[in-house]
Amino acid sequence: MTKNHANSIKDDKLYEDLREDGMSKEKAARISNARANPDMHPSRKGGKQPPYEDWTKDALYERAQELEVEGRSDMTKDQLIDALRG
Repeated sequence: MTKNHANSIKDDKLYEDLREDGMSKEKAARISNARANPDMHPSRKGGKQPPYEDWTKDALYERAQELEVEGRSDMTKDQLIDALRG
C-alpha cells in the first residue's frame, strides 16, 4: 500500500518501491519525481559529467557518501563504480 507523500513526491508507488529496494529517501524522491514528469527523461539525461571510469577513487567515494552507499569504505574503484551505477 502506497503512502501519500503530499506534493513532494509525484509517484508514490515508485517512491515506495525504490525505498523498499534500499535507496535513500532523497534518491528515491528524485527518481520518482523525474519519471513522473513527462518532460524529463532521466535515462537520457546524462552527458554533464565524465564517465565514472575517469573519476578518481576519492571523487567516487565522495559521491558514494552522498548517495549513502553502504560498505563504500572497503570498496575498490571498480566496486564503487558498480555500486554507483547499480
